[in-house]
Amino acid sequence: MKRIISSMLFLSMLLTMLAGCGTEPQPQASQKEINKDWRPNRMLNNVSSDSLYVKKVEALPEDFILGMDASCVPALEQSGVTYYDHDGIEKDVYEILSNNGINYIRVRIWNDPYDLNGNGYGGGNCDLDNAIAIGKRATQYGMKLLVNFHYSDFWADPSKQMVPKAWKNMSLDEKTEALYQYTKDCLQKLVDAGVDVGMVQIGNETNGAMCGESSQALGGWKKITQLMNAGSKAVREVCPNALIAVHFANPEKAESYESYGKNLEYYQVDYDVFASSYYPFWHGTLDNLAQVLSDIANTYNKKVMVAETSYAFTAGDSDFSGNTIGDGGGIVKNYPFTQQGQANLVRDVIDTVANKTANGIGVFYWEGTWIGVGGSSYEKNLALWEKHGSGWASSYAAEYDPDDAGKWYGGCAVDNQAFFDKDGKATEALKVFALVQNGNTPENKADAIEDTELIIDLNGDIILPETVNAVMRDNSKQAIPVTWEAVDTDAMKQGGTAKYTISGTAGGMEAKCYISMVEYNFLKNWSFEDGDSEWTATVLDSFDELQVEDKVTDSLTGTKHYHFWGASANTVEFTLEQNVENLKTGKYDYAISIMGGDGGATEIYAYVKINGEIQYKADSLITVYNEWHTAKIESIPYTEGDTISVGIYVKCAGPNAWGKIDDAMLNSVKEEKQI
Repeated sequence: MKRIISSMLFLSMLLTMLAGCGTEPQPQASQKEINKDWRPNRMLNNVSSDSLYVKKVEALPEDFILGMDASCVPALEQSGVTYYDHDGIEKDVYEILSNNGINYIRVRIWNDPYDLNGNGYGGGNCDLDNAIAIGKRATQYGMKLLVNFHYSDFWADPSKQMVPKAWKNMSLDEKTEALYQYTKDCLQKLVDAGVDVGMVQIGNETNGAMCGESSQALGGWKKITQLMNAGSKAVREVCPNALIAVHFANPEKAESYESYGKNLEYYQVDYDVFASSYYPFWHGTLDNLAQVLSDIANTYNKKVMVAETSYAFTAGDSDFSGNTIGDGGGIVKNYPFTQQGQANLVRDVIDTVANKTANGIGVFYWEGTWIGVGGSSYEKNLALWEKHGSGWASSYAAEYDPDDAGKWYGGCAVDNQAFFDKDGKATEALKVFALVQNGNTPENKADAIEDTELIIDLNGDIILPETVNAVMRDNSKQAIPVTWEAVDTDAMKQGGTAKYTISGTAGGMEAKCYISMVEYNFLKNWSFEDGDSEWTATVLDSFDELQVEDKVTDSLTGTKHYHFWGASANTVEFTLEQNVENLKTGKYDYAISIMGGDGGATEIYAYVKINGEIQYKADSLITVYNEWHTAKIESIPYTEGDTISVGIYVKCAGPNAWGKIDDAMLNSVKEEKQI
């Protein structure tokens, strides 16, 4: 709809456009001449808190980016969500973010997230119009915009980089031209709307793939980088002073980041910022993050930043759709699931990028405004997700993404990681973005109780700890007495291998103890918690990764497991083996578990060697993520004095074959059990 604007408003818009992005193509600028107007202003505010403990981030640069991805807001508002500030006053959510120290908004753009009937795929239905609406509101409240092109019609991430429907049958050169023109047109429309574009992201989590091209195909990286440069060309022409970012995930794989940097350099990709996702429950330690990003910054003279991070402030779910992370012992909780824990994580990520990482320029929190809609039932919420696209995916996305969205469409999986409660009111934790600038140190009280995890032999005694760690507001820990609820230990021992959750109270707060009951295991370091100790890995071909990995979400027991990955086809082949000593004559069961994917034709089996020769085998396989398969060999006869070794053989033909091995068990057969 056309509307008349005042001359003063027009002049203001014009000055904004001239100061940031230009409407006419500009000559290519040098690296030093670029990057003048991407810098945000430090948000001056009077934010204070009586309860949120925030250590000051020392030497925080005035132009450090404190960003928020808030792409779903319009869809949520259409679904009935209203946002309120800390005093319960209804306000524009972007004003609330600005008032709490956020100086950059990140917004994703999908090419065409709709089916032929105009039904949205969900996830905010994040098309260009959505980005313009958000960009205008961000600019109104003094924040710059990071435009995040996925170059897909729906979610692009390490597991999927699907080409837009309209580009599906194009040649590479045709797609390159389409991507260039699309990027240019989108940016020009944002500029014409008066949006203050400070940065443009070319692709989203492009771990060896983008826009339908894969690094595993012939000429893969050459094709990917050709597309990246087409996007960069458009940015330089329309927004010459905006930064250009490329974006990758999984910084815990340092070798992968090294290879990304090399390929970008080799194919002369025009970019300014190497951006990484960092989710602490998946992506390793902050020290590792700082190291891999610093290596990129120092080697290639690039700026670096965290484009996505988040953490839960509660284990609860508010929309009947389940959450990505929650309680249950499946996540390493370096920070408790509280508002204070969430704020401590954000503060530490900011400190890591600002003070421990070379050329670190900022941190973006991912979708801190994405809360649940509706509230009374799954069915009512589903109607809103389907109509307005306010869930992560609608059923209409099945035509484009049948294997994921087509099966698992639904609501928000990150509502427990937002900075607003289920009613839309800003939580105290949102203040962290402002408070990191000067610090805020109220009384350092206990905030939560650290989870306790025990692995207990079925033949041993079940002894619960007398103390647990209280996690203080500053994330330090203090041991305090705990009272556990009564448990039937005899029933637990007679129940065989199983997992139990015991509740208790410590310092007036809830405590949890997660107990795994296991049979006596004659193997040492059976879940790889001591690294590769006691195990011998024999590589039978040349592939990329074979080592112990510390990642609780990919482990069956504990936090570690053996990991393998091979980029090229027909390369993964190895054995993993342990010699067993001091066994008595008897019968034994041997089992080992594996999960993985992209294996192609595989040959995988558990084996037992007696006196150096394989005498027993049990086949296994890999299928998809988190689908564990256990190979078990039962009633193995053993005579004292013989040598015995157990292991697993893995051979995969597929490119990008990967897997995780855990929980190797050698147990006595019960009738002849000898401990």
